[in-house]
Amino acid sequence: MNYISSFPTPTRRALLTDDPETILTFAQSSLSSGKAAIATLVEIRGGASRSLGAQVAVAADGGYVGYVSGGCVEAAVACEALLAMEEQIDRLSLFGAGSPHFDIVLPCGGGITVLTHVLHDEEVVNNTLCRLRSRQSAGIRHQGLGRPLVAVADPGQPFTTDEEGFVVRYQPKTRLLISGNSLESTIVGSLATASGYDVVPVSGRAKDEIAEYIDPYTAIVSLHHDLDAEDRLLDIALRSTAFYIGALGSSRTHRARCERLTARGHSEESIRRIRAPIGLFGPARDASTLAISVLAEVASERLRAVR
Repeated sequence: MNYISSFPTPTRRALLTDDPETILTFAQSSLSSGKAAIATLVEIRGGASRSLGAQVAVAADGGYVGYVSGGCVEAAVACEALLAMEEQIDRLSLFGAGSPHFDIVLPCGGGITVLTHVLHDEEVVNNTLCRLRSRQSAGIRHQGLGRPLVAVADPGQPFTTDEEGFVVRYQPKTRLLISGNSLESTIVGSLATASGYDVVPVSGRAKDEIAEYIDPYTAIVSLHHDLDAEDRLLDIALRSTAFYIGALGSSRTHRARCERLTARGHSEESIRRIRAPIGLFGPARDASTLAISVLAEVASERLRAVR
């Protein structure tokens, strides 16, 4: 459990993100051009701002991406990774409560343990990224200090431990299909893009093309002011594996929508999948408030449904 000492290479945050795919891409790029390490949050003592399995990728030039805390220890974690790369030895480091060192205190009052693994082989990271970019979940098994990483196709829970080590699961980013040519659809799309979602406008697309975009990590929002305009999308959505379906309109509009869907052969159970009136809170009388409400509901449902 070594802690940082002086190191000649200064650390710097290369990108401001906690997106797992971006973190792994940074590790892949850093390793292909030199050395790289991945630091993983493996223990929490008391409170913490990140979940077990949170990661930071570090390059040999001191650049790092990701978070294992609220931002208070990442530079120190990067220094640990630089020392690990220099020595070619994995490291286990304690920060905050429980650490034998007093110079870093986590504002939450808790403590964390971080395992830093020096990357030697691109294959595991490459395979994991390939699965994520193919919209499949993926995992990496860490077998302990000094032992190679192993790619896992069906990782199960977000972070699991056993006698062989631990597994970190990665999931594709949320895809948001938006139908509608309105101010609401424009603002929802802009906010979703800023939130890191994969945004796909589907108005005017062929039925088969729309269906190809939908998987269990997809949310579908219908932002039409005319029920006739949403019929085709909802027919596709209700027969899909999308984790969320939401539609614009009042309670009275939704009752009319349900009658139309029933007449077209959709079951009551299937129709209940539609969140309407759309949004986590309401009523929203302006496009910006509606966008926040819709994305809050999508994010909440993603946390609940895709675990």
